[in-house]
Amino acid sequence: MSYQVLARKWRPRLFREMVGQTHVLQALINALDHNRLHHAYLFTGTRGVGKTTIARILAKCLNCEAGVSSEPCGVCSACREIDEGRFVDLIEVDAASRTKVEDTRELLDNVQYAPSRGRFKVYLIDEVHMLSGHSFNALLKTLEEPPAHVKFLLATTDPQKLPVTILSRCLQFSLKNMLPERVVEHLRHVLAEEQVPFDEESLWLLGRAADGSMRDGLSLTDQAIAFGNGQLRAAEVRAMLGTIDQGQVFDLLNALVANDAPGLLAAVAELAEQGADFAGVLAELITTLQRVAVAQVLPEAADNSLGDQQRVLELAGRVSAEDVQLFYQLALHGRRDLPLAPDPRGGFEMALLRMLAFRPGTLTHTGPTAPATELSRQASAVARAQAATPAPPPQPDPEPVSGKSTGVSQARPDSDTQRPAAQPVAAPAVVAAPAITEACVDAATVTDVPAPGETRSGIQQSGQSEEPPAWLQEAPPDDDFEAESEDQDVDVSQYMDGWEPAEPAAPVADTADETSDLPPATGLAARWLDIYPDLGVAGLTQSIAAHCQLVAVEGDHWRLHLDPGHSALYNENHRLRLQNALVELEGRPLTLEVLVKAPDQETPAVAAARRRAARQRQAEESIQADPLVQALITDFSAQVYPDSIRPIDA
Repeated sequence: MSYQVLARKWRPRLFREMVGQTHVLQALINALDHNRLHHAYLFTGTRGVGKTTIARILAKCLNCEAGVSSEPCGVCSACREIDEGRFVDLIEVDAASRTKVEDTRELLDNVQYAPSRGRFKVYLIDEVHMLSGHSFNALLKTLEEPPAHVKFLLATTDPQKLPVTILSRCLQFSLKNMLPERVVEHLRHVLAEEQVPFDEESLWLLGRAADGSMRDGLSLTDQAIAFGNGQLRAAEVRAMLGTIDQGQVFDLLNALVANDAPGLLAAVAELAEQGADFAGVLAELITTLQRVAVAQVLPEAADNSLGDQQRVLELAGRVSAEDVQLFYQLALHGRRDLPLAPDPRGGFEMALLRMLAFRPGTLTHTGPTAPATELSRQASAVARAQAATPAPPPQPDPEPVSGKSTGVSQARPDSDTQRPAAQPVAAPAVVAAPAITEACVDAATVTDVPAPGETRSGIQQSGQSEEPPAWLQEAPPDDDFEAESEDQDVDVSQYMDGWEPAEPAAPVADTADETSDLPPATGLAARWLDIYPDLGVAGLTQSIAAHCQLVAVEGDHWRLHLDPGHSALYNENHRLRLQNALVELEGRPLTLEVLVKAPDQETPAVAAARRRAARQRQAEESIQADPLVQALITDFSAQVYPDSIRPIDA
């Protein structure tokens, strides 16, 4: 007897032999056992999930000589002939090859005749969505009111293409994709019965490659047995599928965690020598990062399907949850953009280098004597911040003229034709403001910063030395991606010089914050404004503390309200860090409770934003009142762009 492939040999012949699809089987079994049968059934789902198999078992249940039930005998002539595909009253139609209306009419001409041998005449129409519109119209009336001896079983992988008139006349059952766990479980049973040696990792490789299809899983297993000369080994299955060794994925992740760019590129070079599919490598990287994230939240849930549970747990303990989420998101974007790259390897390398470049905690403040590499990192942070700010209208390049005021502005004539011929061209006002030191509480809001090589007014200086200007050396680190691990948090406390209590720093007519109508802090809320700068927290924890309000102090129990608009990334780790910081600051044990609730008084972030807005208004009023600026406007019809005015810090 010739060899029969596993997908055909192990095709279920009874409902109880089916793997999965319990929601469909339960409905059919109950209908058969209680004689509540519909005249038309529609089975939908992707390839290889059991649509045609269920339809054939249902036809066997309807025509078994032992009677209609959910357990056909399997030995009568009707059951055997249906299993062998030669039962005369089971008419199987491939709609993909019989799409014309003439084919459908020819099929329906025989509907009125009684079955030859069975109890019911069953029409099994596969890929029914391929029928033409006229064919569907010819089928409608018969499908709605067929003779009592006729049952229609329709199967399709694309139910969206079926007319609603067809869908309304059928009982629709949607079959689900097979989980890798179910595929592996079934493969384990099949290989044990077939007496084929295998290892566990090879089954999981096949289960994932099946992509939800049991038939594809069995077909790939057949191929892997032939490739492995009668046995399944992970290395051979991986070579057949074109996947990479899981150890290489961990090499990439270890290099990322260690910020080891040379090691990372060396690992990529090794993959390139092996002819790896870089899109597949990114997919494996994403899968592993997902397993690491699960292990961080629930270590006991880390699976050992690939025999690497210990490596997953070890990596989960060395990398912060924020880094894992960042790597995962950048890997997803890298996989999406990979087809756009000129070279797959280059696109893969850029995805990994992007993970290194944007990883939190890589930028640190080093002061005026920072090395060139650190200054370049700070310049990159400033450039990224400036990219997020709309550029002001284009302006000419006049020479700076010093003056005395409290802000920075750019003024220019409307056109060259308005300049007097005999009078030298006046330069725009670049004026310095008194020192008003106001540290930014939320580093993510610092976006309007001049780019490297520019002054505060955005004008290129001639003959500038290679030493970066003071404002660049003092630029706060970019917090687009904020660190969480204790050893990688960016310490922003060094930029808190000049922190002020809740009361306004200077008498301003309107001290309300432009973005908030919260009243100034009093009582416990004001006490939190005083405590906040001394907490010593950094990164996202600092940002969360800046958006909190102290509402209750009951002995050793403190309660904070966290602004809901800034609570998306809040978790228990942040509460513990704030509690530890308060314990160290107060010098006594205490417990901290953080509730996500809108504050009713100013938080540190709102207070700082209010003061920044007040300083901005002071700078604008100072520019408008500056005699030099007024002379430029009067004499040369110059204009002052409000967006170009910035308060100057000491």
